[in-house]
Formats: sequence, structure tokens, C-alpha cells
Amino acid sequence: MMIGGRVRMTAGGRALRHRNFRFFFVGQLVSLIGTWMQSLAQQWLMFSLVGKANGALFLGLLGVAQFLPVLVLGLFGGMIADLWPKRRTIVFTQIAAGILALVLSVLVFTGSVQVWHIFVLGFVLGVVNAVDMPTRQSFVIEMVGREDVANAVALNSAVFNGARIVGPAVAGLLIASVGMALCFLLNGLSYIAVIIGLLMMRDSELVPADRLAMPTTISAVRENLAEGLIYVRRTPVVLLAVGVVGLVSTFGMNFNVILPAMAGGVLNVGPVGLGFLTTAMGLGALISALVVASLRRPMVRVLLGGAAMLSVAEIIFSAVTLYPIALVAMFFVGIGAIAMAATANSLVQVTVPGPLRGRVMSVYTTVFSGSTPIGSGFTGGVAATFGTPVSVFMDGALAAVVTVVAAIAVLQGRVAGIGKGRGGGADAPTTAPVREPIGG
Repeated sequence: MMIGGRVRMTAGGRALRHRNFRFFFVGQLVSLIGTWMQSLAQQWLMFSLVGKANGALFLGLLGVAQFLPVLVLGLFGGMIADLWPKRRTIVFTQIAAGILALVLSVLVFTGSVQVWHIFVLGFVLGVVNAVDMPTRQSFVIEMVGREDVANAVALNSAVFNGARIVGPAVAGLLIASVGMALCFLLNGLSYIAVIIGLLMMRDSELVPADRLAMPTTISAVRENLAEGLIYVRRTPVVLLAVGVVGLVSTFGMNFNVILPAMAGGVLNVGPVGLGFLTTAMGLGALISALVVASLRRPMVRVLLGGAAMLSVAEIIFSAVTLYPIALVAMFFVGIGAIAMAATANSLVQVTVPGPLRGRVMSVYTTVFSGSTPIGSGFTGGVAATFGTPVSVFMDGALAAVVTVVAAIAVLQGRVAGIGKGRGGGADAPTTAPVREPIGG
């Protein structure tokens, strides 16, 4: 509400009192709806081109192509985030991503699209994301400050998953009625909203971190890249967050690459049914993000509880053939995934000192999204060999093992400083929320 000409927010939306973040928030909402439309349409396009027999394998390989650049180049992207002005960098990455979506829309509209086109465009988008993801993640604290960064991260998750509810459902209906080309076109145009929001921000209201000095030798580049990794290794609370998210994401959050095969080959529900499966997961994730946003500080038990819920729900999903039960399972997958990911992200943000933030966030985004080539390859390979349900079950079971091991380590006090759900880094204020966190 408005009081005295200023925006006042409840605890759950306090980051929105910052004008720059409001522009970012609205731009992301529009753009992410387009992103989710393209994600589902691209998966269905690949599934349609290669057929049911090869669908799971090629969907897994597509995940590898899209996220391999993040795994290989993510640390360099973090260094770029610490070197260059973040707002300007994000403008360039959004323009590039929009152009790639428009190219795919033209290929589909003209009927000339081939499998190799999808792989090449996915790989180039991965290169763009290797820079965009750590830059965008570390830019959040510059818009809202340390006090509101945990809330801002949770609100970003809410936007991401609110878009996940709308985007796939709309995409499923569009695919069934007018085809896939419009999904890619609308996604390309949606990036305009983000770019306008970024250009309308006020530099005077940003709190930029000190920028990294430009390295002039190969040795200096290596040292700068290593600094982020060393910080993660020596900071237990950050190591826990990065480790749990990285390992659980590798398996537990990569089964969605074969979701079209599950929808089309096991549940027999087609593109509209696939859209609502993704929407159910997004609804659970949105509710989870709003709950996390209302918390004053992140907690270890939320991180581990989310990972546990994700694992169990995924195991249940692997065993069902009834569509309504599958929808419920996907709903709880969404709750668990965001409780874990949003909490971990906030913990890293409030702990890391400014000059290192881009590089440490690149470690986080590398293990979170860069794990996809490994997880997607594993998931697709197991699905092609043993069947889609077996692959989903193995993903959930491996994620559960990681969660149990992490929980035992915390309960036994092997992770210093966070045994009771709290923690912090050397640069974190004593009153900062400390957490025990996914858009894309």
C-alpha cells in the first residue's frame, strides 16, 4: 500500500518496496511465462520429430546440449559478473536469448526445423545462460540490499513458478490448437519486458559491489576463478547449500527432461496433459516460494525438508499410472524443489562478500543448472534402457540418499555453525537471515 508517497509492503513482499526491484519483478514475470511456453513447446517439438521410441533419449541429450555450456563456462560467467556492470550485461544476454527464440519460431513456422537446429540453438542459449545466470543472481542484492535479499530471492522463485503455472498450460493449448511456432514467437517478444525494466532502473538506487580488477595474465584469471571455489570449500554453510542443491538437482530435478515421455508414453495424456503436469508442479512451487518469502530467515530444516519432500514425491510419481495421482505427486515435487532451492540461494547471497558474489554465485548456478548435462544424460540413458518409470524412480531414490547423508552430517555437527538451522559467513551481519534454496 501507499503511505506518505512511499510503497509499504507486508513482510512477504518487502523487497518490492525497492523501485528497481519492482521493474525487475514485472519484467521477469512477463518473460518467464514465455520461457516456460518455449520450454514445453521445445520438448514436445523434439518428441514429435524423433518419435516415441527415441523420445526419452533425445530429450535427455537436449538437456545435455542446453546445460553443458553452463557446466563448462559457468565459472567464467561468474568472473564476467564481477568484472562488468551487471545491469548492462543482463541487457545484452536478454537480447541474445530473445533473438534465439525468434530464430526457432521462424524455423518451425516455415516447416524447415530439424533436430540439429534444436540442439544448436539450445547449445548457444546455454552459452548465453552461462553469463546471464550468475550475473542475474548476484544482481538481486544490488537492487534490494542485504536486508531484503532473502525475500527478493523467494519472490523471484514465486515469479518463476507462477509463470510455470501459466506458461505450460497456455503452451499446451496453443500446441493443440495452432501449433508450436507461436510459443517460440511469444517467448522471443517477451524478453522486451525485461529489457525495458532494466533500462528504466535508476543507477542511484543500486548498491553495486566493488568490481573485480581486470586480470591481465592467464595466471591472474586462474587465481580469480579459484577464489570462488576456495570460498565455497572453506565456508561450511555455503558448502552445505551448494552441495545439497548440486547433488539433489543432478538427479531429483532433472527427471523433467523426460516428462514428455512420461506424459505421452505412460500416462497417455498428450500435450495438454503434459502442460497441466508442469502446471501442477508450478503451483506447488509457487505456494512454497510464497511461504519461504514470509520467513524472516532461511533455515537448514527447510532446505533438507524440501529435498526430502522432492525425493518422496518423485518416487511416488514414478509408480503411478493414474493421471490425477500424478498431478498430486507433481504438486508436491514443486513444493519440495523450491523450498530447497530458494533457501539455498538466499543463504549463499547473504553470506558471500560483494567482490566475490558473482564468482560464488557462478559456483552455485554451475552445480544447480550445470548438473543438468550429467543428470539429463543419466536420466535419458536409464529411461531408454530400462523404461521411463524406472528412470524417474532412480532419480528420486538417489536424491533421497543425498538428503539423508546431509541430514546425518548436520545432526552430528559435522557442518560447523549450522547444526541448529543457523549459519553465516564472515561478511554476513549477525542479524541477517541465514538459510539452510531453482528460474531460470
